[in-house]
Amino acid sequence: MRPRPPVKGRGIFSGTGIIITGLAATLLAMIFPIWSYADRSGTGLDVLNAETVSTGYGPLSALDRDFLTKVRLAGLWELPAGEQAKSKGTTPAVRTAGEHLVEGHMFLDERVRDVAAKLSLALPNEPTEQQRGWLATLDAAQGVAYDREFANILRLAHGKVFSIVAQVRASTRNSLVRKLADDANTAVLDHIRVLEATGYVDFDALARDMVADSTPPLTPAPAPPGPTTDPAPAVPVSPSPSPTYTLPPAATSRPPDNSGNH
Repeated sequence: MRPRPPVKGRGIFSGTGIIITGLAATLLAMIFPIWSYADRSGTGLDVLNAETVSTGYGPLSALDRDFLTKVRLAGLWELPAGEQAKSKGTTPAVRTAGEHLVEGHMFLDERVRDVAAKLSLALPNEPTEQQRGWLATLDAAQGVAYDREFANILRLAHGKVFSIVAQVRASTRNSLVRKLADDANTAVLDHIRVLEATGYVDFDALARDMVADSTPPLTPAPAPPGPTTDPAPAVPVSPSPSPTYTLPPAATSRPPDNSGNH
């Protein structure tokens, strides 16, 4: 009896089988990342949960804690910068901007220290190296050069923190942080306006710096709540006697035209 020849093209090795197997493999490859992503650590929700602690005022995230640190750091260098501008600025607009900085950051520093105490968070007592460098630049500048440095350095700094305030206000689940973000938003926007009212802000350079200087936070997020000591208040050179957040009117005067006078 003659053996029957093997049947070709059956099973998964047939042309149809290969096509079906390939389609199934493609489908699995598409589905697997979805399944695996849900189980991966390091996703946005995982990071949020891992870095969030419970408080009596609602969950406190790492972004919330970083925000408190930045509010404190802003007062530590912008208060002296504002006080300096009140006497060193050569135009009424620059001196008025300095008054706004002093008033606003005295109010915010008191607020952030109160919030940090209620949440048992430690706050810094010294500005960062970068902020000390900005103060050194302002110390060295004189005359119109000082006005220009003051307006542009402070406007750039406020522009960067403005987006952080908005992000915190939009996402925080902590009632104390939410109210502080409201106060910070009011103060920062006011400061942006009066700095621009000096007439010295270089908006082209500002736009380039905002795009090019997309750097990580100046400091890592502070540790979760724990035993802390109350930080000393940030103070300008000569503290304002006013205990309230009453700002002077925005400046509208333009800097003098010094073209040809160098």
